[in-house]
Order: sequence, then structure tokens, then C-alpha cells
Amino acid sequence: MARVVVMGAGVSGHTASTFLRDWLGSEHEVVVVTPNSKWNWIPSNIWVGVGQMTKEEVTFDLAPVYAKQGVDFRQAKAVSIHPEGSADEKKPYITIEYTEEARAGESEVVTYDYLINATGPKLNFDATPGLGNGSGQLGPNTVSVCTADHAIHANQELQASIAKMKKGERQRFLIGTGHGMCTCQGAAFEYIFNIEFELGNAGVRDMADITWISNESFLGDFGIGGLHIKRGGYAASSRLFAESIYSERDVSWIIGAHVSKVEKGKAHYELLDGSTGVQEFDFAMLIPPFAGVGLTAVAKDGSDMTADIFAPNNFLKVDADYTPKPYEEWTAADWPRTYQSPKYDNIFAVGIAFAPPHLISKPMSSPNGTPINPTPPRTGMPSAMIGKAVAMSIRDMMEGAKEPTHTASMTEMGAACVASTGKGLFSGTAAALTVYPVVPDFDKYPGLGRDLDYTFGEIGLAGHWIKHILHHLFLHKAQLKAGWKMIPE
Repeated sequence: MARVVVMGAGVSGHTASTFLRDWLGSEHEVVVVTPNSKWNWIPSNIWVGVGQMTKEEVTFDLAPVYAKQGVDFRQAKAVSIHPEGSADEKKPYITIEYTEEARAGESEVVTYDYLINATGPKLNFDATPGLGNGSGQLGPNTVSVCTADHAIHANQELQASIAKMKKGERQRFLIGTGHGMCTCQGAAFEYIFNIEFELGNAGVRDMADITWISNESFLGDFGIGGLHIKRGGYAASSRLFAESIYSERDVSWIIGAHVSKVEKGKAHYELLDGSTGVQEFDFAMLIPPFAGVGLTAVAKDGSDMTADIFAPNNFLKVDADYTPKPYEEWTAADWPRTYQSPKYDNIFAVGIAFAPPHLISKPMSSPNGTPINPTPPRTGMPSAMIGKAVAMSIRDMMEGAKEPTHTASMTEMGAACVASTGKGLFSGTAAALTVYPVVPDFDKYPGLGRDLDYTFGEIGLAGHWIKHILHHLFLHKAQLKAGWKMIPE
């Protein structure tokens, strides 16, 4: 009998564990360790954040889903990895600390034959003073849509602002990234335009000043260095695509910005040219930077070996080229293919939990040395595809394969993104974009780095319908309902 332990139950971890349980015989175990009792379809949190969906519509309880499928579910936080075992425990194992109310604080050792790190990110609010509360949580100065509970609070604050506008009090909205090294510009992009849309529906759009603030050096970078869209035989930049949306919706922007401090009603920032400024607000939603969750790794003799298998940002190192080199020397070959640890062949990392070898966008910093550039997105469709590929490799290795059998390189992977810009059955819109590959390959596609035949974008009502349909499809798939395996990642 073999045991696969999956740390995390987000998009990538849930994908890996559910497919493994479906493929492996009853003689093998699949264990999922996650501190959360619920699964959250995070892309729809932005709709919770404007009151268009409830928490119950974007989450479900994990325990009954895993119980039905035969997955051993531990509602607990993974604390440390012991890839060589210890003097007392010969097999490799992890230590966990339960968060389940009945066993809160209780610790346990869980041995494994294969380990998948799908822990996702730590929301590093405290990286920006005033964005966090000093204890790692969201502070009182802004709101967030990173979790369903955050989004509920965001909508409460939004409704309070709308009530003030209806009484004649003008409101200033600031949405974007809260640090120079943030990723997930897409979530903030969706939220700012959903707010703009809802203010129009409430009849108070003329009482609002809406500003976008981002670490992108140009609108439409999205952490992937931007893209070009084939239109009428020409390659149109995502910068033009994005700028037209912001201009049409009367949303101003501050770009190339590192938010250095947040106070009540004020965001202090530094720009790429070294200048500084302050943006005042009545309502702000600023995405925090991500870091690894802080797992430690311990050698057999008890010594700390965290730096051996984790990058400095606490994400797990995989089969990528982490050699420091100039931007001009970065290539598609630097990116991982199998997501296997180079030190331990039974450890993998999927989704946000793996350490990228470098940025996708061009690295930039201010004259003061402050890095101001988006970090690589690894969410949604790429996360699910990576999770499934790793699951297939582990299945085959359990059946005798000597090495990973499946790959999911982001340099050979296309992705589709449907970004909501307002929810309404007949009035809603969304920007539908596809990109291939996610990480540009300038050797294979000279000039633009991507295949224009598979990279395109449109905005309109059809995009909104697609977004809404995908919401229901992916929740159906995640709950393992009839035909779940037929729904693509």
C-alpha cells in the first residue's frame, strides 16, 4: 500500500487529490491536509464583494465530498516536512496541527510515500505597513476579496459608501495592488469594474472618483508581460485593450507604483521614476503580495534544511533553472515541466506553491532600488492543469514508472481568462482573453513570444454569460457531481 499526501485543497490540490483517488485502487491512500473546512471558487469572490453573490454560492463543505470519494481529509495546517524521516520515524512524513474545532491545536505525524505541496500562498498583508494589522491579517484601513469572508466585509463597506453617495457625499475609490511585488492584478481588475458597474446601477456613479493603482509598468501587463491580440490582421497590444476599457469607464490610473504604507484614508506610494505620492480614499481594496505559507523542512538529524528545498520566498523549488542571470538571458527552458523536487523525487509542488524561476514581466525598480513589477500568476486554469499532470505522473510512478511521465510547462500551455467587468443577465460584460503560451517563448515565436492564432480577446455580454456558466461548471466539477471528469480544467 502507498500513501499520497496532498497539502492544500485549492484548485490545484483539489484537482490532484480527486483524480488520484479516482485512479488509484482501494489498496492505496489519498490524504488531504488543509486548514480550511470549505472549498472556495475564488474567481467569484469579486461578485460576493459587490453583493451579487453570497458566500454559500461560492463555497461548499469539503468533508462530505471527500468522505463520499474515500479521501482521508484532515482539517489541519501542515507545519513541517521531514523528507528523510527521523531517528524515530523511518518513513518521510509531515507534521500537522489541527484547526478542526474538535481537535484544534492537536498535532500529528502523517507519513507519506508521495507528497504534493499545494498549500497556495500566504496573503502577506504585513509586507505593506497598514495594509495588514501587524499579525498577518487584513488591517482596518482597506478591504479585500481574497477570501469569501473578506468579500462579505468588502460588500458591507461598499454598501455603506453607496448610502453616503445617495446622501450627497462624494466617495473616492482606490483599487489595485498593495505592494510593488504583487501578483493577481486580474482580481483587482475585475473588482474595480464591478464596483464601477454597481455604482451605475445604484444611480450614484457621478458621485464617485475611481482610481486604479498597480505595480504594472503599463496597463494590461497582468503579470505576464502583456500580450498581443490578433485583430484585422494586426497585432494589437493588451495595453491598448486595457486603456480603452479604463477610459470608457472613466477610471483613472496610477501605474508603476509600489504602495509603501497605508493609513486611514491614505495610500502612500513610490513610482518607477523614484517620485512619491499620496492617494486619498474613502474605500480601498488593495491586493497583498503572496509568499509561501512558511513550511519548514527538517533533515533526519533534526537540522533545518528549509533553504535546501524552498526558495527564499518560501515556495518549493522544482525542476526549474533558478540560476541568477540577466533578463536578456531568460528562456522558456528555465520553467519547470514536471514540478518534481530536484532533491526528493517523491515530492512535487503545484499551483502557487511552486517557486517560479523568475518573473514573466520585465523586472524593474525605482532609482531608490525598490522592485516594482508584477510577480508571475499561477492561478486558475494553469493551476488545475499542473495539478492533474502531477497526479498522472504520481499514478504512473506508483505503477512502476521511474520518473514523471506527464508535463505541464507554462511555456507550452495556453490559458483562458474571463474577467468580469459587471454582472447582469442582459447588461453584464466580461473581457474574454486567451493566451498561448502563458510564458512567452521567443525562440519558438520570435518577436512577440506567443502564437497569435491562439491569443485573442473580446469584451461584451457573451463574455459575461461564459463567466457565469463557468462558475457553475467548476463548482459542479469540484463537488464531483455527475460527469465531473468530463469538464476540462
